[in-house]
Amino acid sequence: MAEGERTTDADRDGEPRGRRTTRLRRWRLAALLLAVAVPLAGGYWWYREAPTVDDLKQQAGLKGKQELVVGIKTDMPGIGLRDPATGAYSGFDVDITRMIAADLGFQASDVRFVEIQNEDRSRMRGADGVLVDLVVATYSITDRREGMRGVTFSSPYLETEQSVITRKDHEPIREAAQLRDRRVCTLSTSTSTDAVSAAGAVMDNSNNISECVTRLLAGEVEAVTTDAVILAGFVSAHPDELAHHDIALETPELWAVNTGDNAALLALVNLSLRRSACDPADQRWEEAFERHLRPMLEHNPGEALPLDRQPEAEDVDVRTWPSTVPDC
Repeated sequence: MAEGERTTDADRDGEPRGRRTTRLRRWRLAALLLAVAVPLAGGYWWYREAPTVDDLKQQAGLKGKQELVVGIKTDMPGIGLRDPATGAYSGFDVDITRMIAADLGFQASDVRFVEIQNEDRSRMRGADGVLVDLVVATYSITDRREGMRGVTFSSPYLETEQSVITRKDHEPIREAAQLRDRRVCTLSTSTSTDAVSAAGAVMDNSNNISECVTRLLAGEVEAVTTDAVILAGFVSAHPDELAHHDIALETPELWAVNTGDNAALLALVNLSLRRSACDPADQRWEEAFERHLRPMLEHNPGEALPLDRQPEAEDVDVRTWPSTVPDC
C-alpha cells in the first residue's frame, strides 16, 4: 500500500471485512449447533431404544401376574424367620423382598414366601418343589456362582463377612487356625466352608443353619461358621449361651438377589435397589436395618456386623421422562 493511501474495508484477498466477519460467525454458530446436536441426537436415539419400566414389566412376565413367589430363608432370626404359630415372616431379607416387590407393582399380600435350601438357590426352586421368581436368601456373590446356569445376581443389597460362634464358655477364637481338628458345622454349599476347612477343621454340613446352632447348644459340635450377620441373630436369641468371634477374614460377603435367566426382571430389581441406595427420600433400606440388624449390636459387641449403609447399586438403562432414576 502506498504511503498516504487510505485503507479500505477489503482484506488482502479482496474480501470485505464485514463479509468475512459474518462468515466467521456463521461457521462458529454451525460448530456450536453441531456440538449441541450430536449429544441431543444420541440422547434421542437412547430415549427411543431404552425400555420403559412398563416395557420391562411386560418382558419380565409381570403383567397380569397375581403373586410374586420368592425363595427365602425361614430359620434365621433377624434375617428370614417364619413364626410357626402364626405363619408370619419377619427379618431383613423379608423387608428387602417387600421393598422390591412394591416397586414391581405387588402389594405385601401378593408376595408368597417359600422356604429354599442352599443347594436350590441356583435352581430357583423352593423346598416344596415350587419354582420361584426371585431368591432373596443370604445369597453371596462369587465368581463360581456367577458362572452357574440359572444364577444372575442383582446389585448387592448387604455387605457382611464370615465369623464363628461357640458356646459361651469357649475360649476366644481370633483366627481360623484355632479350629484345626475341631468339629465345625455350617450350611452345605456355603462360602463359609472354604476358609475354615482349609485351616484343618472337621466340617459337618447341614441344610439349615438353625440345625447347626441346635447341635452347638447340645455340645455335638464345637463351633458354627457362616456370615456374621446370620450368626449375630442367633447370639441375640441366645445371649446367655452363645459367644460370637471375629476370625479376621476380610473377604466381604455381598448378598444379592438371584433373578435366574430373567434379564428384564434383573433390570427392574436393580432399578429398585438403585432408587433405594441413591434417593435420600427413600428410607426403606435404612428402616429395615434399624428394625432388624441394629438391635443385634447389643449382644454382639465388637463383632464385624454389616455397615449401616446400602452397598452401591449399578445404574439401570431405562427410559423415564422426566428421569426418576436418581444419581448417587
